[in-house]
Amino acid sequence: MNWLTNFVRPKLRALVSRKKEAPENLWLKCPKCEQMLFTRDWEANQEVCTHCGHHMRLRPMKRLPHLFDDGKFELHALPRVISDPLKFRDTKRYDARLKEAQGKAHGGADALVVASGLMGNRLTVVAALDFGFMGGSMGTAVGEGLVMAAELAVDRKAPLIVFSASGGARMQEGILSLMQLTRTTIAVRRVKEAGLPYIVVLTDPTTGGVSASFAMLGDVHLAEPEAIIGFAGPRVIQDTIRQELPPGFQRSEYLLEHGMVDAVVHRHKLRETLIRLVTLLMDPLVVESRSLAVVGA
Repeated sequence: MNWLTNFVRPKLRALVSRKKEAPENLWLKCPKCEQMLFTRDWEANQEVCTHCGHHMRLRPMKRLPHLFDDGKFELHALPRVISDPLKFRDTKRYDARLKEAQGKAHGGADALVVASGLMGNRLTVVAALDFGFMGGSMGTAVGEGLVMAAELAVDRKAPLIVFSASGGARMQEGILSLMQLTRTTIAVRRVKEAGLPYIVVLTDPTTGGVSASFAMLGDVHLAEPEAIIGFAGPRVIQDTIRQELPPGFQRSEYLLEHGMVDAVVHRHKLRETLIRLVTLLMDPLVVESRSLAVVGA
């Protein structure tokens, strides 16, 4: 047996021929300025472009740690619903689409994530839609989840904050998805009747049945920069009215100019803005006394 031929040479060949495995997706291109971004820096920047400040779509499980104190929160499982009530099928069975979306959602059961925890040392309930889950479409599971979040806020006397990101009602559930517009509207009313703040943060995109129901019923409406917000898409509107739409139509800044949004807030400042708003709405006397003390000084 030749030790060099049978042992050393194969080892050397393996070392020479082995390709260096580079991790995938180390870089990505900003869709607005087209600059290349190092993925690690981009994620650390809450998925905001470090060159032009473009806000990319942020999924709930990446958003929530930046909202709650010390990044700690409790997730609440959505109520169980019939997964495929109409046995719907187009190019693929609806239940197969659901399983595929759930496999990419890091354990999420549907397009809504409900969490609670301390925000500014105050118990807060947050419901966030996930556009990465079938376009954030609203079916019975999302409707039940929003109702649950509202009931949780009322039971715990906590403010309810909703992050919207949706293409509208889920067509695979037909009339059952449209019923959620009424159910979520009633849930929001219960929060308001309990004297609790209901704040909506409109993110890209917020359209369809979601914008026609709970997304536009907030006591205060915040929006991320350049988010698309509306009911029908601009192309449908332009074809219907047969007129050229103004620049920036349906963007956050356009809605702010026309009184549909109270403020456009950078993602990095959302947490502190929400804490200030909740304090103002829940402790107005404390805020007023502090203001008077500052003026008196």
